[in-house]
Amino acid sequence: MPQCQRSRTDDRAERVALRHLLAARCSLTLRDGDADDPTTTPNEGISMYVHILGTGGTISSRTREGAGATATDGAASLAGMLTAEVRTTDVLTTGSYLLTFADLRILVKAVQEALADDDCVGVVVTHGTDTMEETAFLLDLVHTSDKPVVLTGAQRAADSSHPDGPDNLADAVAAAASPALRECGVLVCFAGQVRSARGVRKTQTWELTAFDGGTLVAEMRDGEAHVLARPRRYPPLPLPTEAFDNVRVEIVPCFLGATPRVLAHVIDDGADGIVLAGTGIGNAGVGFVDEVARAVAAGIPVVLASRVVWGPVKPIYGNGGGVDLVGAGAIPSGDLNAPQSRMLMALLLGRGVGDKFADNFVAFT
Repeated sequence: MPQCQRSRTDDRAERVALRHLLAARCSLTLRDGDADDPTTTPNEGISMYVHILGTGGTISSRTREGAGATATDGAASLAGMLTAEVRTTDVLTTGSYLLTFADLRILVKAVQEALADDDCVGVVVTHGTDTMEETAFLLDLVHTSDKPVVLTGAQRAADSSHPDGPDNLADAVAAAASPALRECGVLVCFAGQVRSARGVRKTQTWELTAFDGGTLVAEMRDGEAHVLARPRRYPPLPLPTEAFDNVRVEIVPCFLGATPRVLAHVIDDGADGIVLAGTGIGNAGVGFVDEVARAVAAGIPVVLASRVVWGPVKPIYGNGGGVDLVGAGAIPSGDLNAPQSRMLMALLLGRGVGDKFADNFVAFT
C-alpha cells in the first residue's frame, strides 16, 4: 500500500511539472486561485491564450448513485486540472449522444467567436467521444481560420480513480497553442495523438486509445507537438443557418438478409437525405436498388457509404451491388464513413443546394 501511494505521488509530481512546462510554452501565466472556481475571468497578464469551450462528455462526467455517469463539470472546472490560465466558456454540458444539429450550430458559432479574438491562438473543445468524429468533421467543413481547433475528451469519468481527461486536455491545449499546427484545420487530440477531423473515428469503446483513422498529424511528447504530416485541406463551406437545425438525414444499415423495408419507411417518412451504409465496398441486398431509385425520383438524395471501418466505396459489383445502386442514383461517399457522410450531406442540404447536391458532395470526397 505505501508503494502504491509513492507511485501516485510521483505521477502527480510529473503531471504538475508537465503543466508548468505547458504554461511556459503557451505564453500563459500560472493559476493562483482555487482550481475549482467556476469563474471564467482571464488573467490580465495574458497576451495570448487558448480558449476552452466545454460541451460535456465523459471528461466532465461524475457518477451519481443509481443514475450512472452524467456530464456535470463546467469548462472552468476542467481547466482547474491545468496550472495554465486559459479562457473558458460553457457552450453545453451534456453527453455527446444527446447532441442535435441545433446544438452543433450553437457550437460552430461559439468557435467562430472565439477564433475572432486576435489574442486567441487556438481553441479546444471538450466533447464526448461518442460523436466526436461527427462534430469535428462539421467544424472542419466550415473552418476558415489558420488557428487550430482541437477536440478532446476522455474515456474515464472525471471522478474515476485514474481519469485520462487531465492529460488529454493538457495535450489539447498544447496542440492548440502550437505554431506548428496552424493551418491544419480541426483536429482530434487523444491519448497523445493528434489526428485530422476528416477520416477520424472512434474504434474503441473502452480502451484509452479511443480514436484511429484520418491523418496522424502529430504526437504529443512533454507538452510539445511533434508534427508527422499535414492533412489535406478543402475549401470551407458556408456556416450552417437555422435551416440546418431541422435537416433530417437518416443512416440505413445493410447486413446479411436485410430487406429494404427500413429504407422504404425512411423515404415515406419524409427524410431530406439518406446515407446507405452498405456492405463491403458498397453493396446492398435484394430490393434496395428499386428503393434508391424511388428516393432519388422523389428528390431525396442517397449517399452510398460502407459499414466497413476502412477503405473507399467503389461501384464494382452488379446484381444489386454498387454498380446498380449508383446506376439508380446513389452517390458514392469515397473515403467518408457513414456518420461523416451524414454531416456533409446535412450541411449541404441545409444550404438548399438542390439539383447541385451531387456535384457539391463529390467535391468533398
